[in-house]
Amino acid sequence: TDLQEEKYYNRLISTNTSQVLTVDSISCDFNTYPYEAVVYGTQTIYRKSNVTERSLVTACSLLNTVRSDRNPQGFLITKFRVINNETRRTTPR
Repeated sequence: TDLQEEKYYNRLISTNTSQVLTVDSISCDFNTYPYEAVVYGTQTIYRKSNVTERSLVTACSLLNTVRSDRNPQGFLITKFRVINNETRRTTPR
C-alpha cells in the first residue's frame, strides 16, 4: 500500500514523531535470480509521550539495473514486504 495515501507521513509530522532505523544484518541469496534479500533491524519510534522499540524484518527481490551516481549498487528493489514489525518494548518519556 502507498504510505502517503494512508496519510502516514502526515501523522508523523503532526504528532512530532521521529523514527530511527538501525540495520542489524542483511542476508542476500545471489545464487538465484532475481536475488532475494532479507534485512533484519530495529525501528525506534520517538513520540512525545514514549519511546517504542520494534523489531523489523523486511524482504525484497533485487533486479540488476544500470549503475549510476544515484544507484551505485545497480539494483532495483521490487516486491518489498514487511515480514515482522513487533513491538519489543515501550518506555514512557
